[in-house]
Amino acid sequence: MSPHSATTRRCRLTALVVAAGLVLAACGSDDDPADTAAPADTTGGSTTESAGPRTKYPLTIDNCGHEATFERAPEKALLLYGASVAEVETMIALGLEDRIVANAQTYGVSDVKGMVEEIAALPTGGMKLNDSFEVPKEQVLALEPDVVISTWSGGFSGDVGMATRDELAEAGINSYVTPSNCANGKTDPTAEEEAAYESQSYEDSFDLIRELGVIFDVQGKAEKVIAAAKARIDAIQKPSAGEPLKVLVAYPSMGMMMGSDVPSVFAGPLMDSVIEAAGGVNSFDGFKTFNDSMSINAEALSAADVDVLVIGLYLPDDDPDTFAEALFAQYPQWAASKNRAYTVVSDSVYLGPFNDIGIQKIADAIAAAS
Repeated sequence: MSPHSATTRRCRLTALVVAAGLVLAACGSDDDPADTAAPADTTGGSTTESAGPRTKYPLTIDNCGHEATFERAPEKALLLYGASVAEVETMIALGLEDRIVANAQTYGVSDVKGMVEEIAALPTGGMKLNDSFEVPKEQVLALEPDVVISTWSGGFSGDVGMATRDELAEAGINSYVTPSNCANGKTDPTAEEEAAYESQSYEDSFDLIRELGVIFDVQGKAEKVIAAAKARIDAIQKPSAGEPLKVLVAYPSMGMMMGSDVPSVFAGPLMDSVIEAAGGVNSFDGFKTFNDSMSINAEALSAADVDVLVIGLYLPDDDPDTFAEALFAQYPQWAASKNRAYTVVSDSVYLGPFNDIGIQKIADAIAAAS
């Protein structure tokens, strides 16, 4: 990983942490423009619903080059922040809320109705983030979890005060990193890990669901969630004629929180895959990683081809219509500006269990603009 990657991630973390503080005071309401009903069979439910194969313990896995052995299904999971909600939303989708002893992940808005409130209701264990926007080692050890889950390898960096994976193991605590993010924040990633990070797609969300299903012995539930999401994505009707429309995914308030006069533009392999599944192509396709999209400035936006604008929300009081009109006025040359072609998403285009919602929203906007 390059130093630039770590720096850009820190910038995004700064904005997201500030937003997280606001969430505690003003959680998103059911009237949020991005809110949609939760897809069937993706949230809630008892873990006893799992009708699939049962996990045999002890279970030993190789996770980012670190061997972890689970003697039983974890009962006290601690979720580190990492500017992510993929892991906490996956736990909720699998019906594992009661297995969470402390959660640091949060977000201001959700494309799933009631999700903001569900996450806010989870125990936090009194955790407070340090200057590196993660949970310090002392707090993690004091909560005595049986597994610590991080969205990226950097969540276990001892250089900035977090517990390392070896330190956790010495305390009898397992650790887990979302597989597609092994290279992110790791000082010595393998070529395979680098390749996985640089070729992320929404399919990696399914891998996360499946692996947590194995670890927590809810494999049947995991496969049910995956099958339902895949079926909805497969049912999307893509435009059959002409060149794919160019789609820009922009989070205006995220850019503002980072002191920028342009929105935070989402590019990189994961976002490319979401847009392509919807039948479009990213206006900034081909970026090596998500972090590289930090280089997109006003000049690049002015020169971009944008047929459909996707407004991303992440603060509870974000107004998508105001954001869209401001961008249309700033970039009147876009086809999207001339046709007022836009849609609204929030968390469903990130890694996580609800990518089918974001893909469907973008597909509907593409169909309307075609």
